[in-house]
Amino acid sequence: MIIVWAQAHILTLLTFLPMVGAFFILLLPKKEFNSIRATALGTTLVVLALNLWAYFRFQGIPDFEFQETVAWIPAFHVYYRLGVDGVSFLLILLTSFLMPIVVLSSWRDIEHRVKEFFFLMLILQTGMIGTFAALDFFLFYVFWEIMLIPMYFLIGVWGSGKRIMAAFKFVLYTMVGSVLMLVAILYGYFKTGQSFYLLDWVQASFTHQEQIWMFLAFALAFAIKVPIFPLHTWLPDAHTEAPTAGSVILAGVLLKMGTYGFYRFAMPLFPEAVVKFGPFILTLAVIGVVYGSLVAMVQKDLKRLVAYSSVAHLGFVILGLFALNQIGVQGAVLQMLNHGLSTGALCLLVGMVYERRHTRLIADYGGIAKVVPMYAFFFVFVTLSSIGLPGLNNFVGEFMVLLGIFQAKKIFAIVAITGVVLSAVYMLWAVERVFFGKINHDANRSLKDLKWREVCVLVPLCVAMIWIGVYPQPLLKKISASTENFLKLTTRTTTLSLRSPEGRSNLPLCQMEVASSLRSSQ
Repeated sequence: MIIVWAQAHILTLLTFLPMVGAFFILLLPKKEFNSIRATALGTTLVVLALNLWAYFRFQGIPDFEFQETVAWIPAFHVYYRLGVDGVSFLLILLTSFLMPIVVLSSWRDIEHRVKEFFFLMLILQTGMIGTFAALDFFLFYVFWEIMLIPMYFLIGVWGSGKRIMAAFKFVLYTMVGSVLMLVAILYGYFKTGQSFYLLDWVQASFTHQEQIWMFLAFALAFAIKVPIFPLHTWLPDAHTEAPTAGSVILAGVLLKMGTYGFYRFAMPLFPEAVVKFGPFILTLAVIGVVYGSLVAMVQKDLKRLVAYSSVAHLGFVILGLFALNQIGVQGAVLQMLNHGLSTGALCLLVGMVYERRHTRLIADYGGIAKVVPMYAFFFVFVTLSSIGLPGLNNFVGEFMVLLGIFQAKKIFAIVAITGVVLSAVYMLWAVERVFFGKINHDANRSLKDLKWREVCVLVPLCVAMIWIGVYPQPLLKKISASTENFLKLTTRTTTLSLRSPEGRSNLPLCQMEVASSLRSSQ
């Protein structure tokens, strides 16, 4: 009976268990640091266990799975609607996988306001999972905004250096996009007969002009979150000044909210706008790939180098999505996961050495592989993953994206390949300067190698990188049907789309088929 109930409400459990854990933390005395940490770790491990349990019951069919629908504010047609397809479920799994690692990595790093820190981390997890699971625009927007508040405080309170400025910049950029998205959501609500339901929007007949303006509103909000060049300027500051845990969550999960938003909302709902703006967004993405790589190459701060590498790597995700073919989109989705693992691991490694030396400047290191060989091994391994070494995770995703974009627009693929080469240059050059050569600073001679806790944090990430690099098929199978539906909806204007005399987009046959298929599971 309990198992049946849990399976029927698995998304609710995954979404709100972290919040329950957060309120348990509130009940604990402020000085009970170990109890607070143990509660946070236990909560995130339970969520991960439930997510793995759901993974083996997830079928990867075209319908949304694990759907839950409850009337929330019936007078305004607001419903509590949750459901996942292969892509959203994969991102929820990434979130659940990273959170225990983040909690464990912060075990001794956070000594100031421990209770508040772990409370906010768990609230943030609820916001992230809810964002990926929501099928109602009102609910989606609530979760989207819930994420903003904890992240602001994580950067502003536990960050370093110019943390207040970085936190304010993060909020300002995000709020600008959020306000525009809210306007578009309210317009769509009245346009669809007062419905916030995603599938009602799929079947709505938005005019060409409406699609253009609504796409721009959604796309700007998501482009800021990705971030797409030139809307990326908040990221290096927020990423650099955030505490290690905040950097891991920011790079590993929060940036994926933007790419997920394009996948779930902006592209399939407004296909005519995709046709109009697709080449422009592809151009910005490929500029981001090259620009992010070139700027990363000249960074003196390790964390800023990782931040600019994210601009480049997520440019690949956008290229794959807007390639509008199966291999490109699947590669983009896989690359969302890969970036979360590799860049998350890099953030952890930078944080570990910063804890020992209290500097992130590359020039302050040199030759430390002789002193901390285990740390050097993990850093080099993750670097090889990040640059796409065959046999590791990023190679699969980048290769699929390049194949997809080559089929769609060869010139973009050719330029993007230079980004792959440049990523190897700036990452391997950083490794050479940090780990090899002579030890130029006496402080580096007394560095201590990794502790068992730090090894426990890194090993699961490295195992996942190898597994995806060697055998990605189980994950690709889970997302295959979802990406097919995405392509049917996003490319429908180029197949069966017709125009009515009034200028409205008639709902094409493929759109009706997809919407009917998705509704059949309810």
